[in-house]
Amino acid sequence: MLEFPLNKDELEQIIERYPTPFYLYDEIGIQNNAQQLNTAFAWNNGFKEYFAVKANPNPYLIKLLKNQNFGMDCSSLPELLLAEKCGIVAEEIMFSSNNTPVEEFIKAIELGAIINLDDISHIDFLKQQASLPELICFRYNPGNLRTGSTIIGYPEEAKFGFTCEQLFTGYKLAKQYGIKRFGIHAMIASNELDPNYFIETAEMLFKLVKEISAMVRIQFEFVNIGGGIGIPYKPEEKPVDLSIISEGIKAKYELYNLAPIKLYMECGRMITGPFGYLVTKVRHIKQTYKNFAGLDACMANLMRPGIYNAYHHMTVLGKEDLVHDTLYDVTGSLCENNDKFAIDRKLPQLDIEDIIIIHDAGAHGHTMGFNYNGKLRSAELLLRDNGDIIEIRRAETIEDYFTTLNFDRLTEF
Repeated sequence: MLEFPLNKDELEQIIERYPTPFYLYDEIGIQNNAQQLNTAFAWNNGFKEYFAVKANPNPYLIKLLKNQNFGMDCSSLPELLLAEKCGIVAEEIMFSSNNTPVEEFIKAIELGAIINLDDISHIDFLKQQASLPELICFRYNPGNLRTGSTIIGYPEEAKFGFTCEQLFTGYKLAKQYGIKRFGIHAMIASNELDPNYFIETAEMLFKLVKEISAMVRIQFEFVNIGGGIGIPYKPEEKPVDLSIISEGIKAKYELYNLAPIKLYMECGRMITGPFGYLVTKVRHIKQTYKNFAGLDACMANLMRPGIYNAYHHMTVLGKEDLVHDTLYDVTGSLCENNDKFAIDRKLPQLDIEDIIIIHDAGAHGHTMGFNYNGKLRSAELLLRDNGDIIEIRRAETIEDYFTTLNFDRLTEF
């Protein structure tokens, strides 16, 4: 059984103030998780985790992670501005984008962020349209040399990164243009539970660093092995053992004699994912060819099950110990048949107004929301380490939904 940090009485009191659906994040869980990652890689002088802002771009969580000495991995202008508003600037930001407009490069350079280029043509694009930074990093795509995942795409089919040949050419060109500081990066899989995958990815990059350094005659400051560490969405799955990853990478790091090169990561899901919960209620029970439990949340609140057929565990609060003997499709209210949180899920017999906790929703949850069918994004709440509940994002209103529309000239039509 997956845990939830509040009991039924405590949650019902919160629901009286904040109607469902809403997201709830556990500050202590996130803090402890961040500390465990830092501790695991403390052997590397300069290790830094750049939290993938796209996983959960809430400023309260960003400040929480900043206090754990995390940097931020940003992919767009709003994410750069969000980091800046939270006091995160300069090389505390890794700007990893693709198909990037020039104004975003300009802002990243203005902030002093580390520019992580996705495309070899962007070297000259930067030189001509913006300016070349002092420190530059290239993202490597190994093609069919490495396996990937359905979420991020298999490397040879993915839109991301340089080929191996392009890496050598790119670093030569960057050196020719006067750049003197260099890093390298790869992000190949997502939600991977095999610790050996990350050890192998690190070794792949370590080999490249040695080869490029010797051939191009440059020195690397850091190797960013990316993120992609998965979380155990299913109760029978186990968390990835960070000590195995760390010890394996340390052995390879020493084998290739890489000191004093810094090791960076850009985890998102594993940091906040297990400590975010979508709290929702049963609105209707429908019986036709199947049993349908209709929630007051929908795919607009959490789209991963609908687009990836992803599993998210569910707890029916107050019915944890009852027999799970009834099959349900657990649905939202969108006019789309893939608006389902679960298909043929065994649950205790449900009643209208039952509270359902959808687990492991702290990453790629609220941030992937949308307004199709006029659905409104939910509130986000934070359970503080002192037990207080604070609202860190209010729920959208109908006024919010209409605010970008121009009704002024409707009478002309």
